[in-house]
Amino acid sequence: MLELKNISFRVGEKNAETEIIDDISLTVEDKKTLVITGPNGGGKSTLARLIMGIEKPTSGQIILDGEDITNLSVTERAKRGIGYAFQQPPRFKGLTVRRLLSLAHGSELPEDECCAYLTNVGLCSKDYLNREVDASLSGGEVKRIEIATIMARDLKVAIYDEPEAGIDLWSFTMLVDSFRAMKKVRSESVVLISHQERIMQLADDIAVVAGGKIKTIGPREEVFPNLMGQFGSACEFRGTRN
Repeated sequence: MLELKNISFRVGEKNAETEIIDDISLTVEDKKTLVITGPNGGGKSTLARLIMGIEKPTSGQIILDGEDITNLSVTERAKRGIGYAFQQPPRFKGLTVRRLLSLAHGSELPEDECCAYLTNVGLCSKDYLNREVDASLSGGEVKRIEIATIMARDLKVAIYDEPEAGIDLWSFTMLVDSFRAMKKVRSESVVLISHQERIMQLADDIAVVAGGKIKTIGPREEVFPNLMGQFGSACEFRGTRN
């Protein structure tokens, strides 16, 4: 179980600090999916980076399975089973897609398993296994490969920061199907940062974050209808070319 207790995050000098995250508390139960949504600039991605350890909170605690991990590094959190998919993933010249998937998994993956992970994110797997994760790939391709590496890991908590960004509509549909299938067979908790209606429909719980605060949090059945009533078509997916 992942717990955030009274997490705050400020930037700037002491006399001119800006509150990015303001006293947020929430819990992600084992095997549950939490979708964090809300307006741009509201603090959603910062919250995800705080969970991963990319940023350190100004105050508060982050607890994983009873252990206080607030001061642990990104590496230590990864060892404890937290995975993170960036909005803009890094590239690795000289590293093939197949090798990257095996490194993420922790052991050499058979070709058919590598292909299955790639197919789940909308990539024609045979065309990508031996390609390098470098500038020859588009932003959308690198994004999908990174999501596949997260799926290949044995995690306690998987964090996806706007997984739909840079992905075309067809691949987005496959990605949603993959997340839906994962909910049935995987054991990790999932935190999804997203504006998209179809991703929000996958949630067990939804948290709306705006102005660095949680405005609403609760079961999807309660929160989602209200969101649709407020924003209507603004929450619908708009495909982008990769």
